[in-house]
Parts: sequence; C-alpha cells; structure tokens
Amino acid sequence: MNARITRIRIWDRPVRLFHWTLILLVGLSYASGKTGAWGLHYIAGYAILTLVLFRILWGVWGSENARFAHFLKSPLAALRQLAGFAKRDRDTETSHNPAGGWMVLILLSLLLAQGLTGLFANHDPGFSYSQHGPLALKVGEATQESLSAWHLAAQRYLVFAIALHVLAIMLYKLFKGHELVMPMLTGEKLLPEGTRPPRLAPGRLALGFLVIAGAAVFLFIRFF
Repeated sequence: MNARITRIRIWDRPVRLFHWTLILLVGLSYASGKTGAWGLHYIAGYAILTLVLFRILWGVWGSENARFAHFLKSPLAALRQLAGFAKRDRDTETSHNPAGGWMVLILLSLLLAQGLTGLFANHDPGFSYSQHGPLALKVGEATQESLSAWHLAAQRYLVFAIALHVLAIMLYKLFKGHELVMPMLTGEKLLPEGTRPPRLAPGRLALGFLVIAGAAVFLFIRFF
C-alpha cells in the first residue's frame, strides 16, 4: 500500500527569489561580458556579489532548511547518495540532498570568486577605463593580469558546474521521478504524510540581510 502524501511548504520566498534572480543575473553577466557591455556587466556583478553574500548570511541565520549546517553532509554521504542514483524511490527531502548541498557550496564559491576577481580584472590592457574592473587601477599590473586569469577560469568552471547542476535536475526527474524545479517556483512539495515542515525565518530578516550585503559590497568598492 502506497504511503499517503501531502503538500508541504519547504522553500521560503527569500530562497526562491534569490535562486531565480541569480539565474537572470548570471545570464546577464555572461551575455554582457561576451558583447563588451561593461557597464551592464559590472552592475550585474555587483548584484551577484550582493546576492551571494545574502545567501551566506541566510545560510547561517536563515530558515532551517536553508542553513548550511542543515543540508551540508559529509562527502561520504554525498557519494552514498549518488551510488543509489539508479534506484527509483520516493523523495523525502525537505532541503537539498547531500550531493545537492555540495553543489550549492561549489556554485556559491565559484560565484564569489568570480565576482571578487572581476572587481580587479583588466579586460583590455591599455584601453578605456570602462574595460577595467572598478578596483583594477588600485593594484599593480601583474595583480590585474593574475586576477583577470582567475576571473576567466572561474567563469569556465562556473559554466561547467551550472551545466552539471541542470543535468542532475533533469536526471533526477527522468530516472527517480523527483520534481525539483516546481518546489523552487511554488515553495511547496509533495511529501509523505507526517513529514515535519522546516521552520521558515521571517521575510523581514531576509530584507535586513539583503541590505547588509548590499552595503558591504558598496563599502568594499568605495573604500578598498
């Protein structure tokens, strides 16, 4: 006899807005960098840095299932979970699964690295100021070149990680029947009856963290 299922709210609005806004900003950053629209590229970069800092704060003090301490398991747990990938089973997760938790950490780390190195990048040495990161002229040429190389490397790794993330979502749907996209849109997920809903933090706390993150990015750029 199949267990009964019920609809449970697992993702708060701040996490969902962060997720989808970040996707748009990363796409904008990539496109503007490829077309040389540097003003737009820098604005997207500042916004991405702000969102990443916000997510770090939310991952420490935010909703229960958004906290790193809640969803980051040992690498061995992630490997065990991946080893059972081919087994079709019921989805009982109220947060990221062990492998997904590590992917979140990797993506946030790459975004932070790319955003910070981009502040010092020199996209076209010897040409207009608009092609320099806002802090590029505050460091030596060798540092500019090194951080520019790291910026481009982080971009390649990020594109690969995003592609892997999207592929994993598709495979989970295809092989295991786990729906991971709709819960991030609606906040709700169909789970076995009796599953305890995660404790969600208030939206005003998220707004406060967003203001703090934005102020930190502004002050860093302004006073570095």
